[in-house]
Amino acid sequence: MGRYVARRLLQMIPVFIGTTLLIFLMVYTLPGDPVRGLFGDKGADPATLAAMRHQLGLDQPILQQYWNYMTGIVLHFDFGNQIASGRPVTDVLGEAFPVTLRLASMAFLFEIVLGIGLGMIAGLRAGRLSDNAILVFTLLIISMPVFVLGFIIKTVFAFQLGWIEPNVSGDAKWDELLAPAIVLGSLSLAYVARLTRTTMAENLRSDYMRTAVAKGLPKRRIIGVHLMRNSLIPVITFLGTDLGALMGGAVVTEGLFNVKGIGGTIYESIVRREGTTLVGLVTVLVIVYLFMSLLVDLLYAVLDPRIRYA
Repeated sequence: MGRYVARRLLQMIPVFIGTTLLIFLMVYTLPGDPVRGLFGDKGADPATLAAMRHQLGLDQPILQQYWNYMTGIVLHFDFGNQIASGRPVTDVLGEAFPVTLRLASMAFLFEIVLGIGLGMIAGLRAGRLSDNAILVFTLLIISMPVFVLGFIIKTVFAFQLGWIEPNVSGDAKWDELLAPAIVLGSLSLAYVARLTRTTMAENLRSDYMRTAVAKGLPKRRIIGVHLMRNSLIPVITFLGTDLGALMGGAVVTEGLFNVKGIGGTIYESIVRREGTTLVGLVTVLVIVYLFMSLLVDLLYAVLDPRIRYA
């Protein structure tokens, strides 16, 4: 197991370099000039623009800029400074990342508990009324855009019933993040429920399940040990990649509820052409994706004893 982990960590290095290089090239080759945008409609003389580009290193070749960026991260954990404000990107990350991490954690817990729970009920009662009701419910969630669901929850529970605040405060307390977390995790919840239901219904007809029943094992052991552990492997795969998606895909949800997290910061960076901030945020998300992928692979061996890593 140790050799496998070490090998996977070494494999992450070229993947990390390739993905960050691709993101860097995409951001810094977009049309528009972030330095010229600082002056708005007033503009500035060419000498001033050239001096600012030189100060920020934007007049260097793109690969040289990427090299400087990566050496700053690796050697000094320095993601650079924002172009407009001059603030270190690490400070921006320090403010936005914990908020989105709390939001994504709540959404992740919501989709695990409710998604797997509904999937188990539907899988164990395949073809019955409860199964059909859960399938219709999940299909409704999948077909509804996130901004529509967020608008409905905000209108009903904030403006009509007054149970929640329409916007999240700057402190982003746990109770304030409940409604955004439900909106953010709703789509993933539906996929988790349907995936759990499908794998459980399929494994119920397998030979090892008939053998377990024939041995006279307790029903709780049959479902909890034999059925669930094998049925959760594809679900774990989805959940592992979805955590990174929850953190990076919260732009719409954070905008609806005025959450000052990564999603809102990414949106502002795109609008203001803050390439340094945008690349820094996405770099952190790449790291999250890579380590979640490794964690998912390690969980396979926990769920299925037949899986061994050399």
